[in-house]
Amino acid sequence: MIYILLQSPQDEFLFLVTFKNHKKIGESTRDDRALSLMGGRDMGMYKYLTKLWQDAKEKIKPIQKERLIKWRKQPSIVKLDKPTRIDKARRLGYKAKQGFVVARIRIKKGGRKKRSIPKGRRPKRYGRTKFSTVRSLQAIAEQRINRKFPNLEVLNSYYAGDDSQYVWYEVIMVDKNHPAIKKDKDINWITTQRGRAYRGLTSAGKKSRGSRRK
Repeated sequence: MIYILLQSPQDEFLFLVTFKNHKKIGESTRDDRALSLMGGRDMGMYKYLTKLWQDAKEKIKPIQKERLIKWRKQPSIVKLDKPTRIDKARRLGYKAKQGFVVARIRIKKGGRKKRSIPKGRRPKRYGRTKFSTVRSLQAIAEQRINRKFPNLEVLNSYYAGDDSQYVWYEVIMVDKNHPAIKKDKDINWITTQRGRAYRGLTSAGKKSRGSRRK
């Protein structure tokens, strides 16, 4: 039996979609055809989720649309019980244990704007719009959410959704003073880190600095 995790936009809880393996060899069924469209039976659960997000965007478009309608009405920073994209969060180091915190942040799209000058400039030399930031919107989102939770350390972040005006990211944070984090050999290296989001040490920060592949 193969399980595929999706997230319900109404209650923000995970539900399961199952595909059952049939005993008769060579029997073609609707579930088998669905599995073949998603890449066959050789992949694990998280690979199915990744492929569903990448290749089957039209299938999850109605769910994503309902999510965005709900997210627009929420504050710009919302603490979550579970990550929306569990496969992506796990690849970036998330674990469902004490000490890990996930929050979603909303960032306005487009370049930044300077203060309005009352007079003395023609539009061409006005210099108020079309200014691009050095850091990406994702790196800016990590810094803003770190100011909201100063006792936590940013581990990584990932894209969650966007519309014509905003883009949403989900940020994985770690409480480096928690006993469960200090005992975990896979993540206790972060207890010696400080200000990762501000120093550009996350994946998004390294990409903005051009040092991801150095």
